[in-house]
Amino acid sequence: MGAGTQGSPSRLRDLRLLRQVRDRIDRDYAQPLDVPSLARQVHMSAGHLSRQFKEAYGESPYSYLMTRRIERAMTLLRRGDLSVTDICFEVGFSSLGTFSTRFSELVGMSPSRYRQDAVRLSIPPCVTKRVSRPIRNREAPLPPQL
Repeated sequence: MGAGTQGSPSRLRDLRLLRQVRDRIDRDYAQPLDVPSLARQVHMSAGHLSRQFKEAYGESPYSYLMTRRIERAMTLLRRGDLSVTDICFEVGFSSLGTFSTRFSELVGMSPSRYRQDAVRLSIPPCVTKRVSRPIRNREAPLPPQL
């Protein structure tokens, strides 16, 4: 995107619409959501929504949705009062296999292993939330600044 188009009225309108989509994902992450229906909500094509969303937020709407679901699953796993299967459905997955695969891709371990480690380490929730956000695309964390 060129520097001259960053503040244009159409760009600001698109950003407002993208925020609506992001807010909908944040609010309704456990519901069946797909990019075409999210795009219809804001009167965009699915392709345009995906491109604009990725440009604005650094990941596709689908990836953002998966990250939200996995973050919520991590919280529920740390809490410990639901089974992995119950958590799978609670956060919007319809298949335990898909849930386990996505969880392992983003977190680096299975949901059951994550729960075991969380119980064993017993890290305070405020710290856990800060350091346990799933890393997308297996990116390494940035090294500390010296």
